[in-house]
Parts: sequence; structure tokens; C-alpha cells
Amino acid sequence: MPAMASRTGSRRRSMNEINMVPFIDVMLVLLIIFMVTAPMLTPSSVNVPSVGKGAKVPKTRADVIVEKDGSVRFKADGNERPVPLQSLGATAKNWLKDQPEDTPVLISADKNVSYESVMKAMSALQQAGVARVALAVKSGG
Repeated sequence: MPAMASRTGSRRRSMNEINMVPFIDVMLVLLIIFMVTAPMLTPSSVNVPSVGKGAKVPKTRADVIVEKDGSVRFKADGNERPVPLQSLGATAKNWLKDQPEDTPVLISADKNVSYESVMKAMSALQQAGVARVALAVKSGG
């Protein structure tokens, strides 16, 4: 019977402490994972080219002016007229038939014009087969 008494006499003690070793192990593994993957992440930055002066300004050129509302005007030989975006490429191509081969078409837009409007104009010109398409910029000083 004494063996039985020792069993009933020892009570289970409640555990008042938390074992921190597994928690520290998990945190160290996570730290190592972040330290290894952090150099692999590339920051999202845009490398914009700087603006300088061109070597030679072309004598003849056509200007495509994109307005804030998305409308497009075509300016060539002193004549300026509104042109629908769908026929911009054909209009530029017709004008370029009578011009030298390296004549550029310059796209001008206010800085508040949406990027999409400018890209639509550029895409229309490239789909029509215009060889030289450029963006007008203002050189800061």
C-alpha cells in the first residue's frame, strides 16, 4: 500500500512558465529567411533618361499635339488641324510621302496629359509605319 499512497500523494503541479526556446528558434529562422531574401528584392524605380540638346534640329518636321482631353491636332507646314486618333497614322503617312526620308514626327503634350493618351498617339503612328517618332521635351536650365 505504500506505493499506492505515493501516487495519490503527489499532485500534478501546474506549469506557470512558458518555454521560450521554440519561439526563439522560429524567430531566428524567420530572421535568416528575411536576411537572405532582402538583397534579392529590387526596388521599383524608373530610370528616366536625362534631357540634353540635340545635335541638329531638323528643318522640316510634323507636330502631333495631344490635348488634355485626349484630342489630337496635326501640325505640318504651318497648317494645324484637329485629327481623329484613328486617322492620325494615315494623315502623318500621307504628309511624309512628300518629305525627305529622315523627317521626324514630334509628339508634344502637356505634362498633365495622361500617359495613355500619348502612348495611343505614338502607337497609331508606329502602326502606320512612321519611321521616326519622337517626344518633345523642354530642357530645364
